[in-house]
Amino acid sequence: MNTAYNQQVLDNMSTAVLVFDYTQALVYMNPAAEVIFEVSQKRILGTSAKFLLAGSESLMASFNRACRQGMQYTEREQQLDLPDNRKLTIDCTFSPLFEPGVKHGVLVEINSLERHKRISREEALITQHQITKTVMRGLAHEINNPLGGLRGAAQLLEKELSDASLREYTSIIIGEADRLQKLLSQILGPNKIPKKEQINIHELLHHVRRLVSAEKTGITIKFDYDPSIPELYIDQDQLIQAILNIVRNAVQATKETGEIILKTRVGRYYTIGTIQHRLVVKIEIIDNGSGIPADMIEKIFYPMVTGRAEGTGLGLSIAQSIINNHGGIIECDSKEGKTTFAIVLPMEAQEYA
Repeated sequence: MNTAYNQQVLDNMSTAVLVFDYTQALVYMNPAAEVIFEVSQKRILGTSAKFLLAGSESLMASFNRACRQGMQYTEREQQLDLPDNRKLTIDCTFSPLFEPGVKHGVLVEINSLERHKRISREEALITQHQITKTVMRGLAHEINNPLGGLRGAAQLLEKELSDASLREYTSIIIGEADRLQKLLSQILGPNKIPKKEQINIHELLHHVRRLVSAEKTGITIKFDYDPSIPELYIDQDQLIQAILNIVRNAVQATKETGEIILKTRVGRYYTIGTIQHRLVVKIEIIDNGSGIPADMIEKIFYPMVTGRAEGTGLGLSIAQSIINNHGGIIECDSKEGKTTFAIVLPMEAQEYA
């Protein structure tokens, strides 16, 4: 195999690969490692292994043993300290690299356990959402037919009644039948094929901010944008609806004087379901509210699940349907004082055109 082929193999590996020379300085990292450390290879080359493996004596000890003894070592379920106070649980393998007349270099392979857990969780979430949608469509069909008959019968009866006071009851029947049909449509979510066009995601987020600000005072909405993100091939109206549903929930969670951050970033080699995408855009809605109870976090994307007495429990379900229709997914992480909803959309527009 030639050098270009070998480079392509390394670049497409989901395992993070780092290569250190005999002085323990970094001489190579593949794109999967760039994702973990959130830095480009160009900026970090020459960095010491002691710095990159900081916080774990066990990892550094295995690195040194691989250098000295020329043997492979593996450390499992170790914590790796990363920039911005991030921590990652990993399996890590250290393999000596032999070069004639030179001390051992070391090849380091890092497998993120959080990544595997996230992929499994997302696969389950997508499957769960598809099953729920199928069940709800069947249920809606079974309810809609007798509901339509009930409404029609009430209309015929209304024409036969001469007493206005009795016609008031038929009007109630017709009105409630219409309300139930509208509710069923909301539960099923958007059923139109997305009308996609090239859209600036930051202009769309500014539009959402204006809408929310007009509805609620006292909430501070901040921005943290990556200006390098290109235009996305999306259905503008549907994306506005999805983001607006999440931001309105954040407003409810933060009460009158809370703070919401709208953040955008580009992610590389990101797996959604069973498909790995070279590039994705991540839109995060972060609030400093009370958080989502642990017993609800796995259910929030189900229809009719809500923690508010006045809520319908449809906003997040509809938002997830919209993002799924664009080939993406919505993830949620929540604790007291910080809840993050992350909308992840693939940037390979041709796959979903």
